[in-house]
Amino acid sequence: MFEFLKKVNFSLPLSFGRQEGFVALDIGSSSIKMVETVIEGSAYRVVHLGVLPLPAKAIQNNLVVDQAPVIETIRRLIQENGVTSNKVISAVPGRAVIMKKIQMPMQEENELEANIEFEANSVIPENLDNVNLDYQVLNLTDGGRKLDVLLVAVKKEIVNSYTDVIQAAGLTPAILDVDYFALENMYEANYDTKSGDGVVGLIHVGAQYTSITLLHKGVSIFTGDLPMGGEEFTDNLKRELKISAEAAERFKLTGVLDGQKGSDLAAALKPMAENLAQEIRRRIRLYGALPSDEGEGLKAVYLSGGNAKLPGLGELLQERMGVPVNLAEPFRNFSLGRNVDLTNLVELAPLFAVGAGLSIRRPGDK
Repeated sequence: MFEFLKKVNFSLPLSFGRQEGFVALDIGSSSIKMVETVIEGSAYRVVHLGVLPLPAKAIQNNLVVDQAPVIETIRRLIQENGVTSNKVISAVPGRAVIMKKIQMPMQEENELEANIEFEANSVIPENLDNVNLDYQVLNLTDGGRKLDVLLVAVKKEIVNSYTDVIQAAGLTPAILDVDYFALENMYEANYDTKSGDGVVGLIHVGAQYTSITLLHKGVSIFTGDLPMGGEEFTDNLKRELKISAEAAERFKLTGVLDGQKGSDLAAALKPMAENLAQEIRRRIRLYGALPSDEGEGLKAVYLSGGNAKLPGLGELLQERMGVPVNLAEPFRNFSLGRNVDLTNLVELAPLFAVGAGLSIRRPGDK
């Protein structure tokens, strides 16, 4: 969709011995997820997959603020998984992106390219010298006489904070997408986006934020973030059970508390899960996309992210929303290479939703 880096000149030499393939790096606030996918015609094959944690506060306020551990983690993911591709597809957080929909007269592509900056000056609340700007034509309107265009801008300091660590790890930034759009790509690659009416919700529960994307017939009609994620669940367990942060995180992930199985994790998580489910419902209701008898409202939700499988969350969300809530299957229509551990993939699949969407991006495919 959006090649923010296409106007930037990256002249660093390629790393010796690496092929000019593509590898996706989803650099999140608590971990980096790596997905290397080969595109074979209209089919996708996963050849390498990996995830490693990041230290707390390495990523803050949508910026890479502590470069050294991020660089080292990227290098480890590439080396330990035998990745030979050198060109990286990555993403910035959607909450760091300025997006504006505008309408323009129908025109040729070269005219549109020339006129975009003029239009952006009036709707982007930043000096254009300080941002990387891109656009996407969404559709034709008014009988083909007008274009609906999505303008996308990201501050250069944010873009550079991600590209700098990629380069320092010996790789070449090729595409910088937006995590919202990567989730849309993941959904489009694995699910039928053309049939039926109604709205599909993509809910990505990360470490610090929960993103909400609403799609109608495969086209995004809303994106947004809630400042709630897995870290808040951990903090709540720590506070309510009066245990250490390490014990709370372990309990959240394994259901084991103080070495004793049988503790009711779902019950301990329920207050936070209720809160998150209510906030998601409120946000979707404000947009007017709750289920309706006419069939144009919300019809299904797909959960992804490292905290999508928290006990009770999906069930509560389904109860509150009144529609089926499913765990996303990011590699549902992908074949798997011999290096991919199927058991591990089944357990961790929702974690790789953004990475899967990034992995099928290629330059010039917007």
